[in-house]
Amino acid sequence: MDMLETPVQYIKGVGEQRAKAFAKLGVETLRDLVMAFPRAYDDRTEVKTISQLQFGDACCVSATVAAPAKLSRVRRGLDITRCAVVDETARMTVTFFNQSYVGKNLIPGESYIFYGRVTGRIGAPEMQNPVMERESLPPAFTRRIVPVYRMTAGLSQRVVANAVRQGLEKCGEELPEQLPAYIRERYRLAQTRFAYENIHFPRDKESLELARRRLIFEEFFILSCTLAFMRSRQQEKSGKRIRVPDMTPFFEALPFALTGAQRRAVDDILRDLSGDRPMSRLVQGDVGSGKTAVAAAAAYAVIRDGRQTAFMAPTEILAEQHFATLSKLLAPLGVCVDLLTGGLTAKQKREAQGRLKSGETQLVIGTHALISDSVEFADLGLIIADEQHRFGVQQRAALSDKGDAPHVLVMSATPIPRTLALIVYGDLDVSVIDELPPGRQTVDTFLVGEDKRQRLYGFIRKHVSEGRQVFIVCPAVEESEENPDGLKSVKEYAGELSEKVFPDLRVALVHGKLKPKEKNGVMEAFAAGKIDILVATTVIEVGVDVPNATLMVVENADRFGLSQLHQLRGRVGRGQYKSTCVLIRQGGGEAAAQRLRAFCKTTDGFKIAEEDLRIRGPGDFFGSRQSGLPDMNIASFATDLDMLKTAQQAAKELLEDDPELSRPENAVLRQSVTRMLMKNRGTLN
Repeated sequence: MDMLETPVQYIKGVGEQRAKAFAKLGVETLRDLVMAFPRAYDDRTEVKTISQLQFGDACCVSATVAAPAKLSRVRRGLDITRCAVVDETARMTVTFFNQSYVGKNLIPGESYIFYGRVTGRIGAPEMQNPVMERESLPPAFTRRIVPVYRMTAGLSQRVVANAVRQGLEKCGEELPEQLPAYIRERYRLAQTRFAYENIHFPRDKESLELARRRLIFEEFFILSCTLAFMRSRQQEKSGKRIRVPDMTPFFEALPFALTGAQRRAVDDILRDLSGDRPMSRLVQGDVGSGKTAVAAAAAYAVIRDGRQTAFMAPTEILAEQHFATLSKLLAPLGVCVDLLTGGLTAKQKREAQGRLKSGETQLVIGTHALISDSVEFADLGLIIADEQHRFGVQQRAALSDKGDAPHVLVMSATPIPRTLALIVYGDLDVSVIDELPPGRQTVDTFLVGEDKRQRLYGFIRKHVSEGRQVFIVCPAVEESEENPDGLKSVKEYAGELSEKVFPDLRVALVHGKLKPKEKNGVMEAFAAGKIDILVATTVIEVGVDVPNATLMVVENADRFGLSQLHQLRGRVGRGQYKSTCVLIRQGGGEAAAQRLRAFCKTTDGFKIAEEDLRIRGPGDFFGSRQSGLPDMNIASFATDLDMLKTAQQAAKELLEDDPELSRPENAVLRQSVTRMLMKNRGTLN
């Protein structure tokens, strides 16, 4: 058996019970153990004298035990061991709670290194429960950079570190070298054994940095090779070539001229559709950049060739909105457009499904209902997924299975740095719509404090008096014990506004806990102009198109990510009227204020996305694990983008030379790629 696949329970000091605790951290084998990299490090390299200690410092002290330790039993369940230690400069007390065995290990006249936080009083410093080691022994947890691991019940930092140390001794020589020698030399990367030793137990800061650099590169390199493998498999699939029709009738039917960026995206799509393999393309564009028109062009081309298109939206509101927009555009061109959502009656669903199966329906717009087993297509030629990051990869695949290798077009209004987009959407070509249509309103954004609330209320009233409508977004649904920080909640705030602040105006609320029918009813009423002020959670973040709404107010703005704020801001400025976004900050400190001030200065979604990614990382950035991002052991999509670019380039060069990784020197790399594919099956794009 491969040594690295040894169950962790057989590592010295682990055993069956601790193995169960390790399993909670995802550590089941020796390979998992040595790849469970530290989440942080304690620099314990500096050793101070007692007289140099400062209260509150966490540091190492070299001192000699002055007298035998004294054990006091304070009460049942609490005993205290105290010991006086000295050096040539002063005296200190070390205190241990419920560690009576320590007294036997503190031998008068012996010198020890103690590491802990300094407490006590002037002239009488103290350390409570310090880490201690004999000065004469090699340093393990003092006098060095010490790893800090993720924890769970049943484990301690010392237990994990000792287990890793044992694991490295056991398998250090068997750690596979996954990078070809010429790549290590070209990019000046450390060898495997050095990297693993120094990522866990670094000799110094320079060795730690060399180890991190090597392992981050390796992780991104394997990921890049894996995605390239997936892409090559995708390209091997044969698809039904679409005979692209004359698009003139479509372009002439549009009530506006496409921007240059939109035309480029349409050209990319038409080229893909006429190729020998199924299209897999992402159209990425900022809020209001005109992705729907591009999608309509793709649908028109496929439908004119006699095949069907399915357009999947994440919410019923958005599906209904797309249905209205696309029906108005395509029905005059002879396209039969249908709607299929969970909100339809059983009879309506059966009838819609019948039209789909017979081929009468050429374009169907729907939600997850399109994936249902009862839905069949006559000839599904194109799938369009809107707001792709809100769907799981498997959902997209489930819809694809309803056709014969249909073309796939996914759209996202969440701007993603291009390097990251190539990872998140690993099997997709990327088109970016990076310009807004003429006449699209820019939204002025302001950051205000609680002291401006009355002026804000006057500003809201001014917008409504001019016949416009207002969004107010809150971070919480209702007040509760889980909301102790005074966050604005939709229920209470909507009640306060309608009863005390704007009793003469039409105030309504909407949030995710409402039943879909109630939620849709409120949104339809707002879109129809029957509501002046809509108090909402981020449920309105995606897909609400109300051209008459000209003011977006975001309460507790410091609680939202920048990309989310950008999406919310995109709900206004969609019509002919000048629009404004007001962010109200109640806390978050100066760092939050700087972040929000920077947001107010730009409407470039891509710049905002890069900053948000840097600050918050991809987990919050995408809002769920459905992003298609694999879990990384050490590399960060947020902070290591430069290394990602380097690794992608290196992987590209290697695969151009050995596309199947079939050469003997690439055998270990191929195993790693296969392992990543298996581990992330169903989540990697």
